[in-house]
Amino acid sequence: MEMKPKYNPQEVEAGRYQQWVDNGYFKATRDENKQPYTIVIPPPNVTGKLHLGHAWDTTLQDIITRMKRMQGYDTLYLPGMDHAGIATQAKVEAKLNEQGISRHDLGREKFLEQVWDWKEEYASFIRKQWAKLGLGLDYSRERFTLDDGLSKAVRKVFVDMYNKGLIYRGEYIINWDPVAQTALSDIEVIHEDVQGKFYHFKYPYADGEGYIDIATTRPETMLGDTAIVVNPEDELYKDVIGKKVILPIVGRELPILADDYVDIEFGSGAMKVTPAHDPNDFEIGNRHDLERIVVMDESGKMNDKAGKYEGMDRFECREQLVEDLKNEDLVIKIEEHEHAVGHSERSGAVVEPYLSTQWFVKMKPLAEQALNNQKTDQRVNFVPPRFEKTFNRWMEEIRDWTISRQLWWGHQIPAWYHKETGELYVAEEAPEDIENWVQDEDVLDTWFSSALWPFSTLGWPDVEAKDFQHYYPTNALITGYDIIFFWVARMIFQGVEFTEQRPFEDVLLHGLVRAEDGRKMSKSLGNGVDPMDVIDEYGADSLRYFLATGSSPGHDLRYSTEKVEAVWNFINKIWNAARFSIMNIGDDFKVEDVDLSGQLSLADKWILTRLNETIETVTDLSDKYEFGEVGRALYNFIWDEFCDWYIEMSKIPMNGDDEDQKQVTRSVLTYVLDQTMRMLHPFMPFVTEQIWQNLPHEGETIVTAEWPRVRKEFIFEDSKETMEQLVEIIKSVRQSRQEVETPLSKAIPIFIQAKNDQVKETLIDNQNYIDRFCHPSELVIETSIDIPEKAMTSVTAAGDVVLPLEGLIDMDKEIARLEKELDKWQKELDRVNKKLANENFVNKAPEKIINEEREKQQNYQEKYDGVKERINQLKA
Repeated sequence: MEMKPKYNPQEVEAGRYQQWVDNGYFKATRDENKQPYTIVIPPPNVTGKLHLGHAWDTTLQDIITRMKRMQGYDTLYLPGMDHAGIATQAKVEAKLNEQGISRHDLGREKFLEQVWDWKEEYASFIRKQWAKLGLGLDYSRERFTLDDGLSKAVRKVFVDMYNKGLIYRGEYIINWDPVAQTALSDIEVIHEDVQGKFYHFKYPYADGEGYIDIATTRPETMLGDTAIVVNPEDELYKDVIGKKVILPIVGRELPILADDYVDIEFGSGAMKVTPAHDPNDFEIGNRHDLERIVVMDESGKMNDKAGKYEGMDRFECREQLVEDLKNEDLVIKIEEHEHAVGHSERSGAVVEPYLSTQWFVKMKPLAEQALNNQKTDQRVNFVPPRFEKTFNRWMEEIRDWTISRQLWWGHQIPAWYHKETGELYVAEEAPEDIENWVQDEDVLDTWFSSALWPFSTLGWPDVEAKDFQHYYPTNALITGYDIIFFWVARMIFQGVEFTEQRPFEDVLLHGLVRAEDGRKMSKSLGNGVDPMDVIDEYGADSLRYFLATGSSPGHDLRYSTEKVEAVWNFINKIWNAARFSIMNIGDDFKVEDVDLSGQLSLADKWILTRLNETIETVTDLSDKYEFGEVGRALYNFIWDEFCDWYIEMSKIPMNGDDEDQKQVTRSVLTYVLDQTMRMLHPFMPFVTEQIWQNLPHEGETIVTAEWPRVRKEFIFEDSKETMEQLVEIIKSVRQSRQEVETPLSKAIPIFIQAKNDQVKETLIDNQNYIDRFCHPSELVIETSIDIPEKAMTSVTAAGDVVLPLEGLIDMDKEIARLEKELDKWQKELDRVNKKLANENFVNKAPEKIINEEREKQQNYQEKYDGVKERINQLKA
C-alpha cells in the first residue's frame, strides 16, 4: 500500500472497487439486530451510457449509504435498470434501419431478442460506470424492470386496479407520436413555442347566404369536422344557431350548435369541431353526440376519410389543402401566429391529438389518497420543502393516465380477447384455453413498472418476502426535480395504494447539471461532459466531491473543470499531509496504540477540539442533506487547520528530544488522520481507503469502519482562544516581514505587549510556537513594554505585536499602513454598531448571536484604539 510522493488517482483507484465487491463489503446482511437503511437506485435506462446527471444522483446516494453503513445501519443500496420502453425500442429500431431491416420484417419474437441483446450490452456499460464511480451497490440484489419478479408485480397491480375499477379501456383523444407510433402520457409531451399560422377560412352557409369565418392552426384536421359551435350569448351568431354550413372541399353539411365552451373574444367567435383530433372538441362532441371522423393513420398520413389527400403526410396535406382553398376563394386571411406545439419527448415529432382506444388509470381516487397521506405522520418529506407544493398542485389537477403503448418492448398488457365472442379477460396469467384467445398487443407505459420500484425490487407482491419485511419502506429517494411528475408522484400514490405505507421517508431533489455558462447541456450545443472522461483525468474522488459539494438541495449545478481541478489539488494536499504524518508516525505504531491520556500540548488540545466540532458539524449537516456545507466544513478543517497549522506544529515535538511528547504527538496525528479519513470516506472513497490502509489497523477496510463520534473528553474550549491568539500573532509577524521584505530565515527582535497578565502567561507557556514560526532573535512578552520609536505594530486580540525595525522601514509608509488598518477597523465597527442599533435585529435575533456581535464590537474597538494610539506615537 505504498504512498508515492505524488498523488495519482489512476493508481490509487485501480482494482480497488473490485476488491470491495469481491469481499462483499456492500452486501446487506438483513441483520435483525441492526436498524435497516435502504436506498433503491433510480434505475437508469438501458438506452445508453450514464451522463453527469446520473453521476451526481448516484454520488449523493452513495455518500449517504456509505455513511449509514459506517454508522452501524444494515445498509442496502440496491442497483437496477429500467427497460425504458419507447426510448430503447427506438434505439434498436434505428440500429436495424441502418441495416435496412424493420421490426415488422423480424416479427415480435425475433425483434425482442434483438432488444434483449441491446439491454445486455448497455447494462454491462452501466455496471462498469457504476464501478468507476465507486458506488457501494449490493449486486446480489440487482433488479431489472422486466425481470420475472417485477413482471409479476406489474401484472398483479394491473389486475387489482382493473378489478377495483381504477383501470379502464376507452376511446379518447390521446397524445400520439406518429414517428414512434405510440400513445404518450401528458408529461411525455414537451411544449415548445413555434412560429406558425392562423388560417381564416370561409365555411359557406348551406342556404347560399354568405359564410361564417372559421379560424384554425391545423387546416388538415378540418376534413374531420362534424359541426360548428358558437357561444349562445354571442349576439353576432344568435340568429344562425340551428343553420348549416358546407364543409369546404368535402361538401359535407355541418350543423351550427350553441356551446358555452366557445370564447366570444377569441378569433371569429365561431369554431369548428373535430371530435377525433382535438381533446376539447372531443368533449364538445360528447355533449352534442357528434360523429368522430379520424382522417389520419398512425404514421401521421391522411387516410381514406381524407378524400383526395389520402396518402399525404399531414403537413404536406396542410399545404395542399390551403392552396386548394385559395383557388376556390375560401381563404379570408392567413396570420403569423406563435403558439405552443407539443413534441414527443422521445422522438421529437410533433405530437398529434388522436382518437384512439387505450387503457387508462383513473387518477382522482389515487391522487386524493396520496394527498391525504401527506397530512399524516407517514408523509413523504420533500427536501427542499418547496417541492411539496409542486407535488400537491400536480396531484390536485391530475388527469387520467394513458398507460397503454403501441410497442413491443415492455410489459405486455395482461388482457386477452376471445377470438369469436370478443369477450375481455383480465388476469395475471393467460386463460387455460389459450388457443381461443389473443392477448392485447400493447405494452404498459414504462412509468407503470417504475412506479412500483421501491417495493417490487424488495420481493413484493410476496408481502412475507424477508427483504420486503426488513428494508421497506425505504429511507430516502434521491433524484432530479425534473421527474417529480414522471416518477416521484407515481411511486407515492402506488406505494400508498398497494403497501399502505409511504415508499420512502425523504425525497431529496437536486437540480440539473448545466454547462459553466448556465446553459443546459445537450448534444446539439456540443457542451456535454462525459463523467468517465473526467474520472480518467482527475479521478472519481475529485468528480464525486465536486458534484456533492457544488450546490445546495434543489438547485442546479454548473459544471466547471477548474473546480474539479481545485478538488484534485485539495486531494493532493490531503495525500501529502497523510504521507508526512504516516512517515512521522512510523511503521511500528498502530491505530490501536493511540493513547491520548498523556500530556497534550496546546496544538494537540486545539486540533482534537476542532476535530470533534467538525465531526458534529459534518454529521448534523449530512443528516440534513446539506452536502455543500459539509464540504466547506471538511475543507476548512483539513486544509486550514490540520494541514497548515497542526502538522507544522507537530514538527516541534517530533524533532525534539522528549520521547514521551513524541509518543503523544504520534497518537494525536494518528487519531486525527484516522478520524478525518473516516469523515471523508463517503465523499472520496478511493483515496481515503488508500491512506487508511497505510495507517496500520486491525479492521479490514474503511468501508465498514465505525463512523467518527464526538468525544467530549477531548473538547478543550480554552485551547481555541489561545490558538486563535497565537495564529493571529504568527500571521501578523509574517505579514509585517513580507511588507518590509524581511525573509523568515532572518532572525529579528519581537516584542509582544500582552493585554493582561493571563494572556502574558499563556503566550509564555506557548512561546515555542512563536519561536518556531516567527524566528525571533529576541522575544519579549510583557504587559507593558517600551515601544521603540521606529517599529511596525500589529494590533491583535492578545495584544500589540511590535517589530523594532530601525533602518528597515520608512516611517511615512508605516503610518500610511496603520491608517489603512485603522480605516478597516472603523468600517468593521460601523457595521457592527449599525447592526446592534437595529431594534428589529436585537429584539428578534437569538441571544447567542447578539452576544457574538457584542464581542465583535468590543474586539474591533480594542483594535481600533490600539492602532490609533500607535499612529499618534509615530506622529509625535
